[in-house]
Amino acid sequence: MTRHLPRQVDTVIVGGGPSALILSYILHGNVPIYDLESPHPDPILHAKLRDNIDLLTANVDHLTEHFYGSRFSYSTQALPVNVLLDTILRPYGETDEVEGKTCVKWVHNPARAVPHLVIGNTKQTGGQWADNPVKASWDIGALSYAGMLSLPGYSFEQYYYDHHGHRPPFYLRPARRDVAAYFAEYPHKVGIADAIFLDETVNGVSRHGKGFYLASHNLHCNHLVLASGIFTNLVPPRPLLKPLLKLNNCKQPKGPILVVGSGFSAADVILSTPPEQQVIHIYKWAPSSSPSPLRACHQQAYPEYAGVYRKMKLAAVASKTKQISAPRPQRRASEIDVCRNWEKTYEGLPNTAIIDVESHGHYATVTLQAGGNLPFKRDVGAFAYVVGRRGSLDYIEHDLREEVCSDHTQWTNLTGSSLREKANEELEVAPNVFIIGSLTGDSLIRFAYGGCAYAAGRIIAQRLEHMPPAPLYSTQAHARPDTHYALAMKGLQGHNLALYPPSRLSLDRRKSEICVESS
Repeated sequence: MTRHLPRQVDTVIVGGGPSALILSYILHGNVPIYDLESPHPDPILHAKLRDNIDLLTANVDHLTEHFYGSRFSYSTQALPVNVLLDTILRPYGETDEVEGKTCVKWVHNPARAVPHLVIGNTKQTGGQWADNPVKASWDIGALSYAGMLSLPGYSFEQYYYDHHGHRPPFYLRPARRDVAAYFAEYPHKVGIADAIFLDETVNGVSRHGKGFYLASHNLHCNHLVLASGIFTNLVPPRPLLKPLLKLNNCKQPKGPILVVGSGFSAADVILSTPPEQQVIHIYKWAPSSSPSPLRACHQQAYPEYAGVYRKMKLAAVASKTKQISAPRPQRRASEIDVCRNWEKTYEGLPNTAIIDVESHGHYATVTLQAGGNLPFKRDVGAFAYVVGRRGSLDYIEHDLREEVCSDHTQWTNLTGSSLREKANEELEVAPNVFIIGSLTGDSLIRFAYGGCAYAAGRIIAQRLEHMPPAPLYSTQAHARPDTHYALAMKGLQGHNLALYPPSRLSLDRRKSEICVESS
């Protein structure tokens, strides 16, 4: 049955990723409140939260002002509002896989629901999880543990139980295909699918009177939430290299794959190649000034990424000494060492430039040069240029785009730092325009809750100001679909029935200066 978008709605969320889903869950009337029966281990924070348990109206400055001097380990890189919600949801962070303590209860309150739409351009919900532009295996584990990927009302743990009949192992890094399937199933499990429209392209968004107009859908709204992220498009190769992209049309490469990049995406491509596939890897190597993000991967937590980094390091050392030193003896070979013959199939070329490309149909010859050394040639049959991803505001008209981001060079080249300065001051980056998710500079799902709670609090408060008086609490718990996994409906698992006094205070502006998180 074909569904049609309305012509008028209070709020439009552009994007279909995890942050859009969290915000939609809240705007459906699911309110996070501080659970006084499960106090936070930080006594100072607990004492402050007792004064106002409604987390949509929290005074972020007041609640987080002691974080920098606290004996508890609070992130100094994420936005204060994101750190606040994260620590209340998971007071012991990612190390608490056994108890799963949370200080949040979710209360369903229809009086605080806001009519809204979530419009995404992927075929299923999940954003980059549903449509990853990098051609890599879906079986590679996610960077975050399963508990850090959960959304409210239906956790990944519940999803795993429903599909496997038992709880997931502790400290599981789920395969990306499982995470994508979880996000696709989530809206139906928590009852928010009615507001979600997928495989839609939003364009021509402009300010219209006191609200906004989406020309692509002939749609008017009062509030606009940008959740389109910073991972939409791969950074394109320079013109010299574009002929190499045609090699990827061949199902069976007629030669080695040339991989350019030094981060996780490059490692994913390498790890996804067949064991017998030869890999030529060009990457930037500057460990003292600009280290690869793979360097932070611990051997036990991220063995595959640590293994790729080790190969890159060995190749870098060999390029300086002109000979490969004998590797140190190991107690046992790692999984990545036994999955392929790295000496025969991997050639690492640090700080090497491609200076010429000759196309030969199903393969190409590239001329390479490292520093002042003599050029040399390699034949390649496939090409992966994975030096980063960027977001774009090209779906917004010029004047509104200027309001959101005054730096024109960033409009189609959004990174985690593009809107970070604005986000440090206010997530309402223009009147009635909010940013959430990775656009704020915090790309981890665990840090998406704060921005969503902030935006929801402001949107709900403005809507209530223009509505006739109504009870702001409910005695009806939100109906949750049946599941075989019987868990207390707390924290990320669902909602608890509770009565609490309403508050219409909006979130204070955050004035804290924090370090910019690199993502």
